[in-house]
Amino acid sequence: MSTLAPSTLFRFATAGSVDDGKSTLVGRLLHDSKAILADQLEQVARTSRERGFAGADGIDFALLTDGLRAEREQGITIDVAYRYFATAERSFILADCPGHVQYTRNMVTGATTADAVVVLIDGRKGVLEQTRRHLAVTALLRVPHVIVAVNKIDLLGFAEDAFAPVERQVREVTDELGVADVHVLPVSALEGDNIVERSARTPWYTGPSLLELLEQLPAADAEERELEPFRLPVQIVLRPQGGVSPEIAATDPDAVERLRDYRASAGRIASGTVRAGDRVRVLPAGISTTVTAVEIAGVEVDEAAAPQSVAVRLADDVDAARGSVIVAEDAPPQLSREIDAQLFLLDERPLTQGARVLVKHGTKTVQAIVDEIVERRDLDSLAHVPADQLGANEIGRARIRLAEALPLEPYSVSRHSGSFLVIRPADGHTIAAGTVRD
Repeated sequence: MSTLAPSTLFRFATAGSVDDGKSTLVGRLLHDSKAILADQLEQVARTSRERGFAGADGIDFALLTDGLRAEREQGITIDVAYRYFATAERSFILADCPGHVQYTRNMVTGATTADAVVVLIDGRKGVLEQTRRHLAVTALLRVPHVIVAVNKIDLLGFAEDAFAPVERQVREVTDELGVADVHVLPVSALEGDNIVERSARTPWYTGPSLLELLEQLPAADAEERELEPFRLPVQIVLRPQGGVSPEIAATDPDAVERLRDYRASAGRIASGTVRAGDRVRVLPAGISTTVTAVEIAGVEVDEAAAPQSVAVRLADDVDAARGSVIVAEDAPPQLSREIDAQLFLLDERPLTQGARVLVKHGTKTVQAIVDEIVERRDLDSLAHVPADQLGANEIGRARIRLAEALPLEPYSVSRHSGSFLVIRPADGHTIAAGTVRD
């Protein structure tokens, strides 16, 4: 595990097969970490009583997360639900993803930006086909940390002998997929064992509780800030030319003249750190220059790092408009007009060879053609199967030819520079999420 200090913000996604208790686990996590408002808790408790729920605490914790009527009626999660909560150690953004096969693509959406994925398993059933799908998606998206929560340990008598075979199954699959950082822990979402606090009923388990683990793991932002070179996709050029609001002009009479020649390129830092005096290169122009100032919310700072939003001022009059990428001069990405891509299909309509599409990479969108569909991944067997098209929820490999060169990097090197979207030009729908293969 990385030795980097934990970030104050941590993003994680949850996934699990239908009826494994994922919604209950998320609800229990929010409840026991005191992240539920009193009126919301009372409403859920009242609904639980009306439905005759007889579980622990008299509360159906799944009702805290399954917000859609169809979700509550069927007892399944359909849409990705985002929840925000905090502890004394850290703030969290939780993406609660569907477990049903039909909604696998929604899991891709939730896991793309996650620092960790919590995959839930029913301890009585062990690793299922859908578990393998979720772990395969997690591996392909290179989520830094994987936590496998073996649920319903209470129904297994809190026995280590029942937990150990499931843990072995998990290790076999994750080893096969090449997942490096895997944590397996026994939990009871219904009873609360090892969710927020370590349970006395599993003395043989000496690891942290789920919440303790989430508080300790390093965030991807910290790793990107420390290990990856500087990348700033330009979203907008700030060029007031002396135009300021009346409020600023009233309090700062010199602002109009001071901002007359002001120019800065603004956006969200994708990776790395930038400081005044750094040598950078503007792509695709390829022109090198020097950073003269770094500003956050109009205030000049010594340095800024991913994922902060900044305005960068450059020494030379370089064309660094929207769609450009400002990068570290000594570690520029390669400009390429072809992508060897791993695609995660999100649209109901299939993607076929020869399709004309748009590729959105960072803040730039270019025209492209799908030259070849190479293969698709059979997520049941994890085998690669020849294919000439990809359908909804499928994952496959394709070659895409671009009308303009883009600063692409392998996804294994950078999750930001190595990811993109494939868009249907006719209606603007997102066809697929893509990653650049090594």
